[in-house]
Amino acid sequence: MKARQLRDLTDEDLVKKLAETRQELFNLRFQSATGALENTARMRMAKREIARILTIRTERETMLERK
Repeated sequence: MKARQLRDLTDEDLVKKLAETRQELFNLRFQSATGALENTARMRMAKREIARILTIRTERETMLERK
């Protein structure tokens, strides 16, 4: 997902999306270790999506602290 789409999600939805993406990354790492992973680029995409979600969470926390 794009950052804009992630910013439109609620905090609860972001937490769910983060959990889903982390589970996907775990599965991709497992596939990679067993030699079953075909699309290695998907691991990089999952890591970046996790980073985007964490960045948006940090931004929201920072905005709350400033108010």
